[in-house]
Amino acid sequence: MNLIIDIGNSRIKLGVFKNNELLESFVFADMFVCDAELVLRKYRDIKNCIIGATGIIPTDLLEYLSNTFPNLIVLSGNTNLPFKNLYQTKETQGPDRIAAVAGAISMFPSSDVLVIDAGTAITYDFINKQGEYQGGAIAPGMTMRFKALNSFTQKLPLIAAGEKAELHGKTTEESIKSGVQNGIIFEIQGFIEKHRLDNPELKIVLSGGDANFLAEQINCTIFVEQNIVLIGLNSILNYNAQ
Repeated sequence: MNLIIDIGNSRIKLGVFKNNELLESFVFADMFVCDAELVLRKYRDIKNCIIGATGIIPTDLLEYLSNTFPNLIVLSGNTNLPFKNLYQTKETQGPDRIAAVAGAISMFPSSDVLVIDAGTAITYDFINKQGEYQGGAIAPGMTMRFKALNSFTQKLPLIAAGEKAELHGKTTEESIKSGVQNGIIFEIQGFIEKHRLDNPELKIVLSGGDANFLAEQINCTIFVEQNIVLIGLNSILNYNAQ
């Protein structure tokens, strides 16, 4: 059994896998050693562990896990991966993006896949059917865009995402909502259409906090998988354990 830890910018997700099956997942605002101890007491057959950290790994937690798992993997650009990574600056590549690509391959082997993670930032990552990661794009996420309009202007209010936005807002609040929400939808649809020009059988996987909200408004077949990073980290851990 595997212990999978995804330390993001705003939360920490933990998953327990048996082979490729996710048995249970947990979400923490902050994770402490006692949290890990509780999981390990519940699942005593856990033998391996991997950490993917976009955020900071608490020092005491890293020390505890290193002592518990001699072969602990902290995902980096030097980690052996189950795909060919063509990214040129691997030392700066986010581990969440690496894991999401591995998760996409696990879900759709030998397929062209575009992975879209709509969280704090929106990331786009493309892997072809030959198992070659081609790179991608990074853009501000929905909440970041709302906050930017408020922070960098004197009069625009801070609002939150809501229901489907009309194309033409008739108030300032509606206009902001249209610009941010519809802008993201048009952006995502543009990336999808551009990739499909050369990859007509493209699979699209959407994850992240805004995934369900966005999937309802995008006019194409999309697979929503909120655990894509956990699935990918587990795939990388299994690949290195072989």
